[in-house]
Amino acid sequence: MLYMRNMWNVMKGLGAGLALAIAVVLPATGGTAFAVPAAPAAPAAPSASSHADDPGATLLPPLPVRLGEGNPCTGASEQTATGAAWSQTALGLSRAQRISRGAGVTVAVVDTGVASDLPSLSGRVTSVGEAAEDCVGHGTFAAGLIAAAPQTGSGIAGIAPQARILALSGTDDRGVPSVARVAAGIRTAADRGAQVVYVGQTLRTGGAELTAAVAHATRRGALVVAPAAPDAVPREERGADGEMPEGPYWPAAAPGALAVVDFGPGGVRQGNAPRAHQPDLSAPGSEMVSVGPKGSGHYIGSGASLAAAEVAGTAALVRAYHPDLTAAEVTRRLLDTAYPSDTPRLDPYAALSLLQDRTTAPAQKPAPALLPPPADPTPHHRSLTIAAVGLTAVLLLAALAAIVPRGRTRNWRPPTAL
Repeated sequence: MLYMRNMWNVMKGLGAGLALAIAVVLPATGGTAFAVPAAPAAPAAPSASSHADDPGATLLPPLPVRLGEGNPCTGASEQTATGAAWSQTALGLSRAQRISRGAGVTVAVVDTGVASDLPSLSGRVTSVGEAAEDCVGHGTFAAGLIAAAPQTGSGIAGIAPQARILALSGTDDRGVPSVARVAAGIRTAADRGAQVVYVGQTLRTGGAELTAAVAHATRRGALVVAPAAPDAVPREERGADGEMPEGPYWPAAAPGALAVVDFGPGGVRQGNAPRAHQPDLSAPGSEMVSVGPKGSGHYIGSGASLAAAEVAGTAALVRAYHPDLTAAEVTRRLLDTAYPSDTPRLDPYAALSLLQDRTTAPAQKPAPALLPPPADPTPHHRSLTIAAVGLTAVLLLAALAAIVPRGRTRNWRPPTAL
């Protein structure tokens, strides 16, 4: 019985020692606090049943992606969206545009061309060569998403309504892109001083040429934004059973380019949308409303290319408000301040307003994360040393507490052998 009691005392001593050791160690591991920036609030997501324009407005005509041989050029829309588009509300543009409206920034649009005589873009479009004409209408539509100014009778406006547009052709007059046209457009845009280069088309070939063009633009300080998926895939470009291609898509796949995918009013992509290839960022791109190549009416369209236009406009806001940032730093800011999701979601207000550490710039495709600085290991090691000494002392006291009573009981004689 005495032996059991002594063992119990030993166990209590060990338990007290462990408790003391834990009490010493825990402050060392938990005592250093890191201030991690809070995630921005989720952009408001309208329900899937919401419309791009005000309830009761006449249905808008669809924006063509390409024109078939012999089809006439896209004309003026006779319908006008009277209210704001869902994407403007979802992105919180009213708040973001109180900080920046893109003044002083030039966004190049490498696409089907941009009409220069539209009221919402009046006086802010410069065209290179044949890009002054837009037979398809896609480039003009994208330019409107980027920089259209609001007009009387309509709430439709671009992300950066004070930015300038530099129009360059990346396609023929039917909307079919080529590697040579897109690569030349990117290079020319950078050489002419565009701070943001939007590419509205995807290509499945020409990786080397387009990677070199993006690298040239990056060296010139321009940020290239491109879709990570095509808006539509022609039947002849699909697989034998009609399956969609999987990419990669250029120039979005090039190092240094910002690859963008779309989502709709319900927060997801359309069910029949082509697959995206390794997107960096997502933005509104379904049921988008913008201007056509003639007149003041509006069209409606969907696709990753339109989401890329939203990102290009936001990049213009950031570059106007933070003119000292490099292209890589603008990319990092857009990604780090995006709302967390499977593919991070664009948040213009957060990109403009949140403070960031600029000491580490990403080399290629930056990761959308803010990491705390590494902890100084010295206090941790010191605490572990103190804990080890304290634990040793407690265990020694516990052993003495078990041995001394037994020694006194036997008058310090060794136990009798059985």
